[in-house]
Amino acid sequence: QVQLQESGPGLVKPSQTLSLTCTVSGGSITVNYHYWHWIRQPPGKGLEWIGMIGYSGTIYASPSLKSRTSISLDTSMNQFTLQVNSVTPEDTAVYFCARDPPGTGLDTWGQGTLVTVSS
Repeated sequence: QVQLQESGPGLVKPSQTLSLTCTVSGGSITVNYHYWHWIRQPPGKGLEWIGMIGYSGTIYASPSLKSRTSISLDTSMNQFTLQVNSVTPEDTAVYFCARDPPGTGLDTWGQGTLVTVSS
C-alpha cells in the first residue's frame, strides 16, 4: 500500500524559501504514468493546486505560483520536493502531497503539514 508523508519546517520567515519533501513508501516514484502533486489549503479557505511532476520529470505548475515554485524528483530517496520562493504570510497553509495514477485522480494523500510564514 502506497503511503505519502510530507516533511519540512513548520515556520518560515517572509521573503525566505519554503522547502518541503514528500516521501513515498510502498511503491516507486518512477512508476510509469504516475504524477505527483502538491496542493495547499490556507486557513479558512479551500484547496489550491500548486503543481505536479510526472514520472519522467515533466512539471506543470499553477500559473499564479509558477514564477515562485520549483518541483523536483529525488529518485534515489523515492521523494519529491517543493520549493516556494519569496514567501509572504499569504503562503501560510497546510501543504499536502498526493499521488495521481492513471485513470483514478488523486487517490492517495499525505496527512498534510502546516507551514506558517511569519517573522
